[in-house]
Amino acid sequence: MVDGVALVYCDKMFQTIWGKTAHGLVRFTRRYDVFGVIDSSCSNQDALEILDGKKSGILIYKDIDSALEAAKKEGKKVEYLVFGGATDGGFLPKEMYKDLLYALELGINVDCGLHFFLSEDPQMVEAANTSGAKIRDIRKTGAAHTLHGYTGKIKEVKSFKIAILGTDSSVGKRTTAWRLVDAFEKRGIKTELIGTGQTAWLQGARYGVRMDALVNDFVAGEIENSVIEAWNEEKPEVMIIEGQGSMLNPIYPGGFEIVAATSPDVIILQHAPNRVDYDGIPGTKIHPLKVQIEAIELISAKKVVAITLNKENLTLDELEKVKREIEKESGLITKEGLIDDLDPIVEILLKERSKLK
Repeated sequence: MVDGVALVYCDKMFQTIWGKTAHGLVRFTRRYDVFGVIDSSCSNQDALEILDGKKSGILIYKDIDSALEAAKKEGKKVEYLVFGGATDGGFLPKEMYKDLLYALELGINVDCGLHFFLSEDPQMVEAANTSGAKIRDIRKTGAAHTLHGYTGKIKEVKSFKIAILGTDSSVGKRTTAWRLVDAFEKRGIKTELIGTGQTAWLQGARYGVRMDALVNDFVAGEIENSVIEAWNEEKPEVMIIEGQGSMLNPIYPGGFEIVAATSPDVIILQHAPNRVDYDGIPGTKIHPLKVQIEAIELISAKKVVAITLNKENLTLDELEKVKREIEKESGLITKEGLIDDLDPIVEILLKERSKLK
């Protein structure tokens, strides 16, 4: 069920890597009816056309007022402003503070996935209380006594569990995960996505955690609990678990907790073949794909059964060549996660599932 009509706010970030939350919401969300994007640096353009060369009707506006005026002309009432930036350290830039405050003063609900909690800022709280708007801090966890430790009860979950890990952060793991959810659902197979970051929640994932907001003692337990909760409440045939970071990126080694806590049955590895250095660490070379696969399989004791790619900085001709080279080198089917038909990978996953049965 859609929460309401939303604007995605990411001023001066949409055409950068820090706009990845906005990118995800423009491409897909089950939580909002996205009317437009706020970015003064690239206004008056179709948001999806900038990303993927396809028109979506989701336009980019220079500011909140111009977006609200356009929505009013179309008979739509904007109910949410969603922060679509992923800033370094999760802090709210000073120049963006005033726009979020302005939205609250107008009575627009604000959803924010930063580590900066709007609900703890006196001005934001006062504005919300005065206008009746609501603040949702997506990365705000409950008190320690409400969190879960790891129990080992993950073995009671009977869903076929697929982990989408990556060779780096920001390579498209979440997008591939959602596309696989769609592919399974089109076959009538009940499937749940287990989100592990704030964008998955914003896109409508019903189960999951925000890993980087958790105290380390509770990371594995909270991930395990989200899988158990999805199993107890939905009994899905398949669960697809969104990865975070990569096993070997020193800043974001999120794969360890995911494979330990969820005990996936198989793994799909997302890779950006034209990326040289790890995200956030210029000069630190990404480990070769072969080494990444070996590390994942050694640590998880599970197989990588397919490779999915991010085509960043590759032409379509270059992409096809790279796919052939990776398939030859790895012996694994290789598809681009955003644009290719993923049914061949689904067929492999169903065969792996049948082996377990």
